[in-house]
Amino acid sequence: MHTYRYHMKKPDGQVVVGTLSADNQTLAAQQIHELGGVVLDLARTRTDGNEAAKVGGFAILNRIGAKDLLAFTSQLSVMSKAGIGLTTALESIGDQVVNPRMNTVVRTLKRDVEAGHQFSEAIQRFPKVFSVLYINMVRASELGGTFGHMLSRINDYLTQQAQTRRQVVGAMIYPFIIVVLAVATTVFMLTFILPQFMILFEGKEDILPLPTKMLMAMSTSLRHYWYLYILVVGGGTGGLFYFIRTDTGRVWWDMVKLRAPLIKRLCHALYLSRSLRTMGELVNAGVPMLDTIAITAEVSGNVHYAKVWRRVHAAVRKGQRLAPMLAKSPLIPASVAQMIAAGEETGTLADILTDVSEFYDDQLKATIKAVTSAIEPLMIMLMGGIVAFIAASILLPIFKMSQLVK
Repeated sequence: MHTYRYHMKKPDGQVVVGTLSADNQTLAAQQIHELGGVVLDLARTRTDGNEAAKVGGFAILNRIGAKDLLAFTSQLSVMSKAGIGLTTALESIGDQVVNPRMNTVVRTLKRDVEAGHQFSEAIQRFPKVFSVLYINMVRASELGGTFGHMLSRINDYLTQQAQTRRQVVGAMIYPFIIVVLAVATTVFMLTFILPQFMILFEGKEDILPLPTKMLMAMSTSLRHYWYLYILVVGGGTGGLFYFIRTDTGRVWWDMVKLRAPLIKRLCHALYLSRSLRTMGELVNAGVPMLDTIAITAEVSGNVHYAKVWRRVHAAVRKGQRLAPMLAKSPLIPASVAQMIAAGEETGTLADILTDVSEFYDDQLKATIKAVTSAIEPLMIMLMGGIVAFIAASILLPIFKMSQLVK
């Protein structure tokens, strides 16, 4: 549980400031709505240090891996469909789980279920393991009596998200390797190759071209002050990661991803696919529309897309439809807004959202291929250009000196 500080406007216009405890920001906002208030501001307090859910003497310090969560959901789904009781299923899964943190979670869930708690209440104790979407889909299935079927849908959703994550990461591996090779090659040539030729250039600095002088100075500084390069690069990288984790940095970084050449198409397709698939699954599960939109904003993965969904949430609360508000955002394609409008009018919104998310899944795959195909030659040209520049800077003075000797 986390502590949140809120500013709430009551129906009579009075503004109230206070704190409350909730597992996440969405549930905190729901508490305020249940009190009949309108959220003006809501943020976790700085003194809230409860980053670990301590259970039975153990601390769940990190998120459970996606592979462990997927395996757990898949096993529980199969057992539920086979008619095995929830307590028995959890005990059986607990005996097979290797990850000690996941084992602790499963056995704690079993104890809670045996104590009479709903499964959705039990998993709500682990917000770093089970997402808000997961919890709400389970809660909806408990109300509708479709627990086994819903677990299967959650399993399919998690599988799709894992595949998408692998595709995106896979597309970034090749450029990363090329950049590392380019840096390593440059450092090797400056620290081992160029010093062998510097003996030839001693006393002849006046006739050396500017690129050669620059490389010689860089080689000298790299060999004698290498620790400064490590400090600068390490400090710069650490500073960038720290900045990105701040609110201002997150807004800037998410905007960079939406505007940077090559990757912007990939990012737009990724965030649209994730948002629409999440929304489709929640609507199919029977989760109330306001909760669905709030959860979609939380799992969208980009603060700018989250803002779009929060504006949609505010509009729907006032009785408006989804599509008109979505159509106003430049981040949502007009075709998507039109299809959602058609789904609202015909009562087939869940099917429309699923179809559109599948379309953007396919577009994401095509975009990944296109981006990878475009990056490969660019990276090769970059690496070749660096090597060619260093080689030319070394050879040109040699040719010039040989001409002077003649």
